Amino acid sequence: MAVVMIGVDPHKGSHTAVVIGATEELLGQLRVRACAAQAERLLAWAAAWPQRTWAVEGAGGLGHLLAQQLVAAGELVLDVQPKLAARIRLLGSGATDKNDPNDARSVAVAALRSPAACPPVRPDDHAAVLKIWAKRHRDLSRARNQVVCRMHAVLCQLIPGGVSKRITAGQAARILEAAEPRGTAGMARWQLAEQFLTDLRRIDIQRHDIQRKLAATVAASGTTVTVIFGVGPAVAAAVLGDVRDISRFPSQDHFAAYNGTAPTEVSSGNRVIHRLSLRGNRRMNHAIHMAAVTQIRYRHTKGRTYYDKKIAEGKTPKEALRALKRQVSDALYQRMKADARRAAGPGGHPGNGSAASAAGLHPADRLFGQATPGPAPSLGPEPARSKATHPGSSRQTRRPVPAA
Repeated sequence: MAVVMIGVDPHKGSHTAVVIGATEELLGQLRVRACAAQAERLLAWAAAWPQRTWAVEGAGGLGHLLAQQLVAAGELVLDVQPKLAARIRLLGSGATDKNDPNDARSVAVAALRSPAACPPVRPDDHAAVLKIWAKRHRDLSRARNQVVCRMHAVLCQLIPGGVSKRITAGQAARILEAAEPRGTAGMARWQLAEQFLTDLRRIDIQRHDIQRKLAATVAASGTTVTVIFGVGPAVAAAVLGDVRDISRFPSQDHFAAYNGTAPTEVSSGNRVIHRLSLRGNRRMNHAIHMAAVTQIRYRHTKGRTYYDKKIAEGKTPKEALRALKRQVSDALYQRMKADARRAAGPGGHPGNGSAASAAGLHPADRLFGQATPGPAPSLGPEPARSKATHPGSSRQTRRPVPAA
C-alpha cells in the first residue's frame, strides 16, 4: 500500500484531482462535477490508495465545502495556499502549462514538499463563526465607506464647499432638507444624494446588527484578548477567526511573522538589513493596526506612552506605529496562550486572565485590564487613581470599539 498525495484543484463547476507518489510520479487523475455526490465519487476513486492524504487548494475559500466533506468522511486533508501551488507549477513541477491537471499536480507536489506550510484542515468550530461575522462586518464597513465617499462627492455639487468632516445619516438628512437644488440637474443630484442616504441608513442598521452578533460570539468564546485596550469585538473576531489554534505558533516571533508585524530580513553578505514586511495575513495586520491606532488616540493608555517614547528616540510616526503594532501582536499572543492553558483544564495555568484575578481589579482596570500576564508587554491603560484623587476616572464607563 503506497503512501500517496492527492492534489485537488477546486472550481465552482468542477474539481480536478491528481494522485502522485512519494517520488512525485503521476499515478492517476479524475475530474468530477461539483454536485451533491462530489465527495462520494472522489472517495470511491481514491479507494485504490488506502494510505492517502488530500491536498486541497484554498481549503478556506473555493475549496472549503469539498475539504469539509472529506474531513467529515475521516480523511486527512491539507490546506495549500494558491500562491504556493503557483510557484511549484512555475518553478518546481516541470509542467508550466496552465490547466486544471497541472494545477492539481502542483498542489499535490507543494503539500508533499512543504508539509509544514500546509496546515491540516479542521472541522468548522467556533472560530469559523467568528471569521464569518468578522468578514461580514468588514464588507459592510467597506460598503459604508464607499457610500459616504459618493455622498460627499454629490454634496460638493449641491452645497458650496460640501461637507468637510465625517458625515452621519442624521447630518446628511438635515443637509438635504436645507439644500435648495437648482434646475433639473440639481434636482437629479439631490435625488441621488437621497438614495445614498437610504443606502447609508440601511448599512448602519446592518452593521449595528452584526456588531451585536460579534459581541455575543466573542463573549461566548471565553477569550480575554478584549481586555487589551483597542481590541473590541470586531478586532478580536478578526484575529481569533484566522488564528483558530494558537498552539501552531511556537513563539510570539512566529505569530508576528504570520500577521506581518515582524520585519523581513533582506541581508546579503556583510550587510544585514531588515525591511517592512508586506507579507503575512493582511486581515489580521489591519485588525492589529486598528487596535494600535486606537491606543495612540487616547493619551492615558500605555500604548500611547510607548508610542511617544519611540518618537522621542528619533523614530518617525510610521516607525513608532509599527513598533507599537508589534507590541500589540505580542500582547495578543500572550493572551491567547493564556486562554489556551486555561481551556486545557486543571493541568493548565490560568494566568492573570482568570475570573478570580479579574474580579479583584479596580473597575477601570477590570474594564481595560492588563494586556499580558507576567512580565510580557502590557498595553492597557495606566492604573486608574482613586476617585478621591482623580474624580474624572468614573467617567470611563465603556471601552471604545474601533471600526475594523
